[in-house]
Amino acid sequence: MTSSITTYSNLPDSNQAGEQIGERVQAAFNGASPDALIVFASSKHDYGALLRAIDRTCHPRAMVGCSSAGEFTNDAYNEGAASVVAIQSSDLRFYPLLGRGLRGDRAKAARDVVDNLRGAQSHEFAYRAALVLTDALAGNADDFVERLTTLTAGKYQLFGGGAGDDANFTRTHVFFGTEAVPDAAVALEILSNKPIGIGVRHGWQPGSERMRVTDADGMRLISIDNAPAADVFEEFARKTRQTFNRADPIPFFLHNVIGIETPAGYRLRVPLSVNADGSIQCAADVPAGATMHIMTPKTGSALAATQTALEQLNGHRPSTALFFDCVATRLRMGRDFGFELEAVKQALNGSGYAGCNTYGQIARSDGQFSGFHNCTAVVAVLPA
Repeated sequence: MTSSITTYSNLPDSNQAGEQIGERVQAAFNGASPDALIVFASSKHDYGALLRAIDRTCHPRAMVGCSSAGEFTNDAYNEGAASVVAIQSSDLRFYPLLGRGLRGDRAKAARDVVDNLRGAQSHEFAYRAALVLTDALAGNADDFVERLTTLTAGKYQLFGGGAGDDANFTRTHVFFGTEAVPDAAVALEILSNKPIGIGVRHGWQPGSERMRVTDADGMRLISIDNAPAADVFEEFARKTRQTFNRADPIPFFLHNVIGIETPAGYRLRVPLSVNADGSIQCAADVPAGATMHIMTPKTGSALAATQTALEQLNGHRPSTALFFDCVATRLRMGRDFGFELEAVKQALNGSGYAGCNTYGQIARSDGQFSGFHNCTAVVAVLPA
């Protein structure tokens, strides 16, 4: 049996916010400690004070989380707040894991996570999953997720995202117990004998003809079809009667992202800025030689992701859900992002959820588009 509570605090004082959250969790579980507690917190918070207050108030056995760029639960959508999901379960097992030093040695950070997975050495549980939260600003998050997949031989479902900092893109943290750690990735291993549902959907479609990434360097897109990347976006804006200002391109980029063709579908990349040489800085790596489109938005990705996740429970009731969507989606949709959240709530039909806007989303689930994404809704549903 699995029970859960989702809650949040809008209090600006981090110590008071943590105590408020902890007291609500403790009351929901009649004074018992949660087996796992997942925290999402705005960069306006003093993370250490917040986490310590939660810990001393409700004493979670495992606590992980990340800084965020918009926090939500089934009851509220906030910016500058903190949201959590707390879980008690006699069926599920939770184990927190940490990999440090992503910038210096991603391979070691991935091994540090995988080497401590309990399910890899046991056949007691039929289903293995891990919530993965990473400092996406450390770069090469796609490579890190691929390493996790390879090291686990694809036997773990992965879901999560890149930590945020309220769209400042300056410094992000993951949470491991009461510690807030930059340049790191945290994981929460989840072992179960009931299926865990994961749904992955993006709300975008090709808006341009097929093109080739002729030069790229990590997160810097240099040329498309042998032309400076910014020139190609500028020409697309002219054809589609949009405004493209190189000095302030974000209003355009929020509605026009990069879609990399793969056999499983389009992997999205969000452009962030235009460099002096006409290259474009992106939120995640763009592979040189890839086939791409400029993508335009459509709606319904959060609902579709939730429905897929629920289907994967194979008839088991949902207990709680975690929902991650891109900060760029929130900025693009504005108030309409609330309709996406309401769609998730309605689809869950009474089960709670919590989550945040992230800098990239992580998903690896059989039969679905796997890896590190941008502008993609990821929903994970835990069974009751």
